[in-house]
Parts: sequence; structure tokens; C-alpha cells
Amino acid sequence: MIISSPWDYREAARRRLPPFLFDYIDGGANVERTLRANAEDLADIGLRQRVLKNVADLDISTEILGEKLALPLMLSPVGLSGMFARRGEVQIARAAASRGIAYIQSTVSVCSIEEITAANPKPNWFQLYVLKDRGFMRNVLERAKAAGVKNLVFTVDMPTPGSRYRDAHSGMSGPFAAQRRIVQSILHPQWAIDVGLLGRPHDLGNVSKYLGKAISLEDYVGWLGKNFDPSIGWSDLEWIRDFWQGPMIIKGILDPEDARDAVRFGASGLIVSNHGGRQLDGVPSTAKALPTIVDAVGTDLTVLVDGGIRSGLDVVRMLALGAKGAMIGKAAAFALAAAGQSGIENLIDIFAKEMKVAMTLTGVKTIAEINSSILVK
Repeated sequence: MIISSPWDYREAARRRLPPFLFDYIDGGANVERTLRANAEDLADIGLRQRVLKNVADLDISTEILGEKLALPLMLSPVGLSGMFARRGEVQIARAAASRGIAYIQSTVSVCSIEEITAANPKPNWFQLYVLKDRGFMRNVLERAKAAGVKNLVFTVDMPTPGSRYRDAHSGMSGPFAAQRRIVQSILHPQWAIDVGLLGRPHDLGNVSKYLGKAISLEDYVGWLGKNFDPSIGWSDLEWIRDFWQGPMIIKGILDPEDARDAVRFGASGLIVSNHGGRQLDGVPSTAKALPTIVDAVGTDLTVLVDGGIRSGLDVVRMLALGAKGAMIGKAAAFALAAAGQSGIENLIDIFAKEMKVAMTLTGVKTIAEINSSILVK
């Protein structure tokens, strides 16, 4: 299959992955209205084409929370990425390092913090959930600090799991899930050999190191279900803020009042996100929510955005709406599943090229020049 655009990786991943993994990446909550709106609302944003603006020597590099990036793009935390490709999180980290961008490792990654940071010459960012097991949270924070992680991304929009019906239909969960996954794996021999056989161990590295035993997919679902914490409040995060010396970024903000709470809490940044449409279906798309969040916080903290971004053109749109950087989850996961590290590197290259085309044709030379003036009113 010829890969010439980000969308090609989705089809390549669909062919290679067992359905339970493809739908885990591709799906959302309930009827997936927010999932669709994330991409559709962003694509509807019009750009002003300008000509004869002398935009030679474009510079798409930027700096986010003190880290210099080759382009304002980050790889989102996606759980179980080590099931999409052999030792998937290691491949993602290497791809990010080779292209000069940041990768945010998920709490529920297959590879542990130590395995990933050992493979990546730059310290990673790390994402942590709000969980009832405070011992695990402290343990993983200590290990992240020891591994050289500088930036902590704290996900706050998952006090309970969303209703992800596609997972139940595909075999990720639901009746006879284990048997259905075995059958699907047999029918996808390339994945079964490369990941199913040669990509072991298939556990959650960060959790298994804490519990002292391997964690299977069923154990993962059960452990997370027991550890979601709907009682959490801002005051419960204070010990983490006091413990963590580096930047702390709050992920999962959609409402301006919550954004102002993040400022009062003392966060370094926030990520406008609806969890890829996987939590509460019917909430605003990230493109619709972003401008109100930016207006609410001004320059008090760094605003990033995650959700619906499928191209370099989308990155430019999000920057024009006020974000300082954009994150991709689904697009990167598909590229990883389709072609591993080289797939993600090529995807980043495509994004960079698309950004340069968009900047050239809207008449801006640097990331700092991208603002609402390039949008069609």
C-alpha cells in the first residue's frame, strides 16, 4: 500500500491489526458524536490565503515549557501502544527523539518508564491518571523523576470510564472477549508473529513493576476499574504539585471555569481535550472549546490541545485558535501499527511539510506569527 498522507496509515493499520485493537484506537464513546465532531469542526475552519508575502526561510520550530521542539507537535499518551507494534512505546520514543518533538508516555503503557527512557536520549514527558491507589501514584512519580522525566501531564477527565460500545463489540471487552481476541489474532498472522509472539511481555510495565507481577489485559481492565476515583478534587492534587518539582500540565480541560481553576491551582499548562471523544459523548469538540479556554486564561499558563488533529494543516488551525502546540494520538497510533518507528517518523515529516505549505499560503514565516488573523472571519 502506498503511503502518501496521514489518512493512508489508518487503512494500513486496519488491515494489519486485529479488530479489537483497531477499534480500540479508532473508536469513541456512545454514538461517537464528539469523536466525529473533533475532526469535522476543525476541518470546517477556513484559512485566509495570502500572496506575494515573501515567506522564504520558513521556521516551524518552537519552544514549549522550556523545551525546544522542531515543530509544535507532540505525541499524545495512548494506552497499550505496545500492543500496536513490537515494544511500541519504545519505537514511539525513538521516533519522537529522531524528529525533535516530545512524546508523552501513558501510565498504562506496555513498556515501563525505565525501558522507554533507556531507549530515548531525551527525557520523556509522562502522563498520570487520578487513581485511588495513592501508593502506585507515588511509586510511579518517584520512578519518573529518577528516570529524568521533566514534565508531568495529569489526566483529570477519567473519574469513570466512558461507555465505549465499540470495545464490547470488537472483543476488547464484553462476553467471551479473550476467545474472540485469540481468533482475531490467528486471522492476522503478521501481527500475531511480530507483536503477539515476539513483542512479549504483554503486560503493563509501570503497573506490574509496582505490583510485582505481570498484568494481563483482563487484569488491566479490572485494576483500572477498581482504581478510578470519582471523589477527587483539586485539593487532592496538592501533594502531587508539592512533590513534583517540574512543570505540571492538566489534561482534559473543556470548560473555562475549570481552566481558571487550573490557573489557581498553579499548573504550568493545560491541555484542551475531550479524551478523543472517548469519555462523555456530546461535549464540545476541541476546536470549539479551545478559543474560550484561551480567552479564560490569557497568558497565565501554556495552552495545548489534543483531539481531532489529523494533518499539519490542522496543527496550523489549532495554533491560529490560540494553542501553543498540538498533540496527536490516533494518527500516531495508526502510523505505529502500520510501520513502527519509521511510520511515525514519516508521519511527522508529512505533518511538517503540510505545515510549511499552510504557512506559505497564509503568509506567515514563524510559529509566533500564526494567530487568528489567518482565519476566515
